[in-house]
Amino acid sequence: MNVDYIALSVPIFFILIGVELAYSFYKKLNYYRLNDSISNLSQGIGQQVTGVFMKTALFFGYMYIFEHWRLFDLPQTIWVWIILFIGVDFFYYWFHRMSHQVNALWAAHIVHHQSEEYNLTVALRQSWFQGWFSWVFYLPLSFIGFDPIMFLTLSAFNTLYQFWIHTRAIKSMGPLEWILNTPSHHRVHHGSNPKYIDKNHAGTLIIWDKIFGTFQKEEEEVYYGITTPLASWNPIWANVHYWSELWNTAKQSPKWSDKINVFLKPPGWFPAHLGGFKPAKDIDPASYAKYNPEFHQKFSGYVLLQFLIGLATGSAILFLNATLPTAPLISGSVFSILTLLTCGALLEEKKWLIYFEYCRLLSGILIVLLLNFPIGYQVIFAGLQIVSLVWFYNLNKPNTHAQEVPEV
Repeated sequence: MNVDYIALSVPIFFILIGVELAYSFYKKLNYYRLNDSISNLSQGIGQQVTGVFMKTALFFGYMYIFEHWRLFDLPQTIWVWIILFIGVDFFYYWFHRMSHQVNALWAAHIVHHQSEEYNLTVALRQSWFQGWFSWVFYLPLSFIGFDPIMFLTLSAFNTLYQFWIHTRAIKSMGPLEWILNTPSHHRVHHGSNPKYIDKNHAGTLIIWDKIFGTFQKEEEEVYYGITTPLASWNPIWANVHYWSELWNTAKQSPKWSDKINVFLKPPGWFPAHLGGFKPAKDIDPASYAKYNPEFHQKFSGYVLLQFLIGLATGSAILFLNATLPTAPLISGSVFSILTLLTCGALLEEKKWLIYFEYCRLLSGILIVLLLNFPIGYQVIFAGLQIVSLVWFYNLNKPNTHAQEVPEV
């Protein structure tokens, strides 16, 4: 039986985030911002929710090759596990490296690099669409004959290992830096400094970067994020914005070869008639500023409540999807995504949010009442939606007690 180790680790993720947040607050390190952290976690929730609909289909490819075309029948011995661990890490390196060197792959992977902070919430900032292609890189393991459940187990642990290295709290790990991927190595990978771009693609073992010439030691201060900042907390736009840029570039190219190359060349490549390759610019510390739009603090509590509702809805889908009928599964997933969209829009104080939010809250009540959820879910969820409606109305109603300004 396959165990979803990543889903089971979610509570541990949040505990460790809480520990790092407390440490950052105690030491006054400013590793966390509310808007950035909610944006990061929203991407993680969305990735798990959308992943529910693709996991079985994607696993089928590995399973089919294993069952029909494998070359060897390998025993499940400790040595086979060790060899598979190395194999998974090796092919992860190449998947990760290609995700930085092919525009069509970078369009999905870019989501993980958009945050301008670096803390444990960034580890959970994952693309909603990367899973559609990442599995292809591991198919040689299936041809060789490595058991699918063994593969999924070690692939999950490769992912879990990378959670803790998304921190600034650990500076150096001494001799372990020679072999393992560490926080210092991975901070470099998330840097937008020109010397740090496309370096340190390792999953668990940093040796691959040293062997294939992509290693870079952490030296100067790291500026996190992508070279052209996303400048948005919208979780849907975060997943499609680079696709939009590629599509617009392709439309401006009269030659079919250029249209195709837009998607196959590295980030920064443009056809000659659009100026050719555009390298990353040096960062000027004097003018550098993180995306941080003004946000009225009166919305903070409401944003946190909606985020917790989105998290609870997403968690229920993640753990109960095998037993949920299709209608509640799809409607619950859509509601969860729209709730995360609300959080991002509130943090940017978008004008369109007011009518959108009323519609979302009312639809949430209708969903839980009309789709035969258990009575306990109906009472709790409908109650939260009603509380949200009243709270949101009070936050946005005109201030009738404001002092009138006399006409001049």
